[in-house]
Formats: sequence, C-alpha cells, structure tokens
Amino acid sequence: MQITETVSEGLRREYQVVVAAADLDSRLSSKIDEVKPKMNLKGFRPGKVPTSYLKKTFGKSMMGEIVEALVNEGSQKAVSDNNLKVAFPPRVEPLGDIQAAVDGKADLEFKVVIDLMPDFELADVSALEVEKLVADIEEADVDEAIKRISEQSRSYSARGEGEEAQTNDAVVINFVGSIDGEEFEGGKAEDFNLVLGSGSLIPGFEDQLVGAKAGESRDVKVTFPAEYGAEKLAGKDAVFAVTVKEVKKPDEVVIDDAFAKTIGFETLAELKDRVREQLKRDYAQASRLHLKRRILDALDTKHDFSLPPTMVEGEFNGIWRQVEAELKREGKTAEDEGKSEEELKKEYHDIAERRVRLGLVLARIGEQNGLTIAPDEIQRAIASRARQFPGQEQAVFEYYARNPQAQAEIRAPIFEDKVVDFIAELAKVSEKKVDRATLFMDPDEALEKLKGEAKA
Repeated sequence: MQITETVSEGLRREYQVVVAAADLDSRLSSKIDEVKPKMNLKGFRPGKVPTSYLKKTFGKSMMGEIVEALVNEGSQKAVSDNNLKVAFPPRVEPLGDIQAAVDGKADLEFKVVIDLMPDFELADVSALEVEKLVADIEEADVDEAIKRISEQSRSYSARGEGEEAQTNDAVVINFVGSIDGEEFEGGKAEDFNLVLGSGSLIPGFEDQLVGAKAGESRDVKVTFPAEYGAEKLAGKDAVFAVTVKEVKKPDEVVIDDAFAKTIGFETLAELKDRVREQLKRDYAQASRLHLKRRILDALDTKHDFSLPPTMVEGEFNGIWRQVEAELKREGKTAEDEGKSEEELKKEYHDIAERRVRLGLVLARIGEQNGLTIAPDEIQRAIASRARQFPGQEQAVFEYYARNPQAQAEIRAPIFEDKVVDFIAELAKVSEKKVDRATLFMDPDEALEKLKGEAKA
C-alpha cells in the first residue's frame, strides 16, 4: 500500500492511496487459503475444493470485502502514520476504476480527505468583561401577573336576549370552513368556545363576530396567513359559515383574599409572594440568556483561527436547509429579504463559522477544566422532552435509547450551558439595570436598543 500526500492546505490534508493489483491478488489468495479448509461444497471432499474453483466462484465477493477493508485500512493508516488529530471522520473518494480493481484487473486507487483539528490558544476567560442585564420586579409587575391569572380563570355569564357580542366576550359557536365552496379538513367544529379578541383563531375571524347575537348566523371571510402550518391552506381565502349559539359577558373579578382562595391560596398576600418568586425565576432566566449571549460574543471576539472546512460546510448546510424551508413556507425568496441569494448565503455562512468556532472553544474549555455531563443529566433532559408528548413518553425514551446521535443532540446544549456557567463564575461580570421590556427582548434586539440609547 502506497500513501502519498497530495494536498496540504490549512487544515485540509489529502492523500492518494494505491494498492497494486498484485497485492490485491495476493490478499485474495491468502483469504482463499484461509477459508479453503472449512469449505464443504457438493461434489468435493471437505477441504479439498480447488483454489481455482473457489476463486472463480467466490473471488468477486471476497475481493469486494478485501477492497472495503483496504479502504478503511488506508484511511486509518494515513491518519496514524502522519500523527493527525482529525476534526471529522476521513472522507474517501474513489480514483480510477474501482470495479476493475474488484475484478482484479487494475490497481486500487482512492483519495482520503482529512480535516484537522485547529491548534489554538484559549483566551483567559477570567479576563473577559461582560455585561449582565438585570431588571427590578416592580409591584405593578406582580399585579399585572395576577391580573393575567384572574383573566385566565374568569367566569362568564349569559348576556341578555338580543344583546350583541363585544370584544372580550365569550361566544359558543358552530362553524364550517370552505375554500372555493369545498369544505376542508379541520375546518369544522361544534360548541366551540371563543373569547373575542383573544387572537385564538385566524386574524380577522374574531373581529367579524363582534356585534353578533345569540342565534345569529354569519359568513366570516378570512385569508389564511402565508406562513400557516397547513401548506394546503396557507395564503388561501376561506369562508366560515358560523352559527352563534351563546353570547356571554365576562364576570367582574375582584382580586382579593376570596379570589386567592379560589386558586388554592389562603390570602392575596400569599398569592403575591408566590407570583413574585415565579417572576424572580423568569427574570433570572431572561438575565442569564443575555449573559450567555454576551459571553459567547466575547469568546468569538477573542478567538480567530482556521476552521475545519467539513465542519463549517456541514453546519452551513443544516442552517441553509432551514432557511430554504422557512422561505418556502412563507412563499418568499432571498430577494424578499432585501438581499441576493449569494448575500444571504454569505450571511449564514458567517453564522456557521461562528457556531463552529464557538463550539471548538467551548469544547476546549470544558476539556481543560474537566467539565463533563453525567448520565443522569442526560436522562433528566430526555424525561423533560418526553413530558412534551403526553401518552408517548415510553416511545420518546426508546427513541433516544436507540439513537446515539439523538442523545448527542440532547447533550450538546447541556454541555454548552455548563461551560458558559463556568465562564460566568470566572469572568468580570457587571450588571446593567434595564426595564422589563428590554430584559425580555431577544438578545440581538436588546443589544441594538442599548447601543442606540448610548449614542443618543
């Protein structure tokens, strides 16, 4: 077996592997000699089948196995002989006529493509300076949260005969939907409870029932959103034949100790304390999300090194498939985003590079500091995922038990969070007070807002 390096550029290495036809034939003869004593074929005494007959009858299939083994051996040898630290399993590409090699008529030639792990120095994470957004929980926030709870548990009473439905009223309706006169699947319901103004149904549906009376029938005309989940309905005009059976007005809710008792608390003060504790958890989670983003931004700024091409392309391809699916679902093109396809691809390729770079940095930090994920952490995450599928929990557990790749996808974010928390303990973290709205913004939007405020 002859292995020759043909490409050495950055983190990419390529090797040409050649196995002479004579060597292939020699390996085939050795394999035949190995199995010959065990062969028991009709018409021949045990172990006495002629070599020529075995070669003619089984040679091609045996040679196929030999070639497969040589391909694996060649790729592993290219790695071990050159002491390479690979970032990705080597990729093998055939050269020459592989079938001719299997037939014993030509040398076996193939190319081994290898991406190397980059060698880089980690930045001192204790020197990172990052900002953590925090917000005070105001009494008004607690009151607003309790108001939302009261609205969710609100009762309704029938309006008087002939009274019209108003926004925030509850109506009980029957409806049948059709497109171009044809009823469609999922467009029919009876005794459907709907709060007008809740946004529960397609935009425009609820507005057209304001003013309706019990016993009245109306045709509600709507257009399904372009991004609607059911592709057959997305963007289509539809008519719903609606019959209003009942119109009910919301009962007045007095938020006091009596109300608190209806939802399981002794006093309103106890309810407020519980709500305040939940808000603290919500605020802390939002604050951590911003801190994580700032830490990742800081790490990205501090590290600049070559990336394994295959890793980047794999990450980009995954992102781009999602982008294309989203554009298709919304009936849009790259131009609708104000960019050419090439510009959009460049933007997402940069995102792929950032993800790969940060993945390598976080992995190195975790490795150097002995951060690991215990099996019970994986199981808790899988259990949490299973709870999202009531009645199918066992199937979810079995799916992850059978799929190591799925387990890896569960493990990755847990490990990332563990490393980020480790860095947060060491980095110089300063707190910045913001309002509640900013705290619960997307981290990118919050950053742009704060930059704008700083310039002003």
